[in-house]
Amino acid sequence: MGKSIAINAGSSTLKFKLYEMPSEEVITSGAIDRIGLGDSDVTIKYGDGEKFSETMNIQNHEEAIQLLLDKLLSLKIINDYSEITGVGHRVVAGGEYFTDSVVIDDEVLAKIEDLVEFAPLHEPANIMGIKAFKKILPDVISVAVFDTSFHTTLPETNYMYSLPYEYYEKYRARKYGAHGTSYRYVSARAAAMLDKPIEDLKMIIMHLGAGASLDAIKGGKSFDTSMGFTPVTGITMATRSGDVDPSVLQYIMQKEDISDFDDVIDILNHKSGLLGISGVSADMRDIEKKAGEGDHRSQLAHDIFINRVVRYVGSYIAEMGGVDAIVFTAGIGENDKGIRAELAEKLACFGVKIDDAKNDIRGEERDLSSDDATVKTLLIPTDEEVMIVRDIERLRK
Repeated sequence: MGKSIAINAGSSTLKFKLYEMPSEEVITSGAIDRIGLGDSDVTIKYGDGEKFSETMNIQNHEEAIQLLLDKLLSLKIINDYSEITGVGHRVVAGGEYFTDSVVIDDEVLAKIEDLVEFAPLHEPANIMGIKAFKKILPDVISVAVFDTSFHTTLPETNYMYSLPYEYYEKYRARKYGAHGTSYRYVSARAAAMLDKPIEDLKMIIMHLGAGASLDAIKGGKSFDTSMGFTPVTGITMATRSGDVDPSVLQYIMQKEDISDFDDVIDILNHKSGLLGISGVSADMRDIEKKAGEGDHRSQLAHDIFINRVVRYVGSYIAEMGGVDAIVFTAGIGENDKGIRAELAEKLACFGVKIDDAKNDIRGEERDLSSDDATVKTLLIPTDEEVMIVRDIERLRK
């Protein structure tokens, strides 16, 4: 018996969820936002609907983690630090080093630091979180859970780019994918819901949120995925562009007198996607509201999002030689019944058909398929944090 905490550290954020193990009961969860930016917002949910909320000045992740641990004590969520027996860290890039989650030691940490250039927006924050917990709880097992490790099963034909091969040999330039922890959880749940061995299934999981990607899973392994060397490629996202012809970037740089390619990467990551097309919002709910009021660019953003998802699903069905199940997950996938209905209609030619009444229910895990569908359509809320704490338990043995 013990308590394990799942940590997701961003550049100015720290999200957490504390579990009683091995029962996997959530004891508390919350976030600290705007770390190092002045007024930091601290939110902790616990007990029977209780909530602690306060704004204060938190300079760095070490301060944030110390505050979090102190609050766990003062709010009587735990009685002593020794109750925390495991810490799991979400780490974005594992490169080709890590095909699975791993206990963090000095050698592992050095390899994670070597991978910073593969995820410069996320990896430094992940490392700060790891080091801060190591300093405060040095004797507690720490585990790194990588977004990319699930995709290390991609065949070479799917992870290689059609660039000079020497760039892969010298610089490890290839597709790595993302959202792997989500795909690992959702694919296992899908196999359980279908009551079939995962090894016998071909499925496409659509992780549709602000960051969005698709994964073709064949025989229980990632076969192809829409995100690439970084999470900016693939389908249209909230503020990320998805797939773009590189030549248009050179053209825009010339026209806009942009000399630093880092500025272009910033545009692709933060000013494109639904936000860039619509000019209204990065949130699909806002897009749909404005589209309903007749705003052309909002309707266009919505339609492009649908189009790109359908394009990837069709290609993955062809790649795998068929599909047994389509699965929706993440914010848009779990909550937007209109998007689900529209995608199902577009995919009807493949045997996808959903029941309107089943689709109208919000949130809960369920089979959306109509009785005459030949491809199953499932809705499975993702749970990356539970996968993190499960990996702690698996690796402590």
